[in-house]
Amino acid sequence: MKLKLLILSTFITSVSFAQTDQKLTRQLQSVIDGFHGQAGVYVKNLKTGKTAAINADTLFPTASMIKVSIQCGLMDKIEKGEMQYNQKLGYRDSLLYPGEDILGSFKDKDTIQLSKVAMLMITMSDNTASTWLQKLVGGEYINNWLQQNGFKVMRVNSRVPGRESVRSIYGWGVSTPYEMCRLFTMIRQGKTVSEAASERMYRNMVRIYWDDKALSEIPPYVQAISKQGAVNESRSETVLVNAPHGDYVFSIITNHNTDQRWVPETEAYLLIKKVSALLWHYFEPQSTWKPAEGIDKYMKNE
Repeated sequence: MKLKLLILSTFITSVSFAQTDQKLTRQLQSVIDGFHGQAGVYVKNLKTGKTAAINADTLFPTASMIKVSIQCGLMDKIEKGEMQYNQKLGYRDSLLYPGEDILGSFKDKDTIQLSKVAMLMITMSDNTASTWLQKLVGGEYINNWLQQNGFKVMRVNSRVPGRESVRSIYGWGVSTPYEMCRLFTMIRQGKTVSEAASERMYRNMVRIYWDDKALSEIPPYVQAISKQGAVNESRSETVLVNAPHGDYVFSIITNHNTDQRWVPETEAYLLIKKVSALLWHYFEPQSTWKPAEGIDKYMKNE
């Protein structure tokens, strides 16, 4: 029995080691070294199964990346017939989330289709749209869906009873780089809620307005889904790229950042761009594409 356990343990270790892309891990570590804050990265080549991970199981704030899980909860309710994707919603001023959101400019009692609110939540990361949909679906409902689908730590914290202490540390949502990538992969593979719901979510997530960070380092003619998250001390992004030689997914999340400026040259933003560029050229070594000269003036999305 002991011999069998030893053989099994050795087999599991060797498989785990074989799945780790040591070369890529070293390159990622060299990019992260020197960052003034905490950074976590998880990368998986969905064609080969090879992975690279640095602090990939560490808890981080998600900020707006948690909106992808809100989208999943919404689709689950639609799948069950409890809501409809094209149903009309009535906006009320009490729903306003302070900021410069598009939905926040609506007048009291204006109506809008739920599908457009979902689009605003994902594409524009509209906070008023997001908190409205979370209220309609229910934070506890979303967290139950996450638990039932095997997510151990990814949760919505804000406006969820019992999550107050976690919210005080991580804000709106909490996750790990690994679990963010797992959710994106499930959507890509049609395993989130249903194949049809996953397809609808994927179409929403290829329309991201905020394309000036990780997406700016991927050719514009290559499809990718993504979601950013940003608060003062944490800037992050998760991306799944439909690359010519095989899909790959990655999540880079930062926290406790020393540089908390809201400018394109913020250290965390530059780190996200470096990681994205590294991965594109690593998985597509024959690509000669690079961002066009002078593109910066066309990427000022703020």
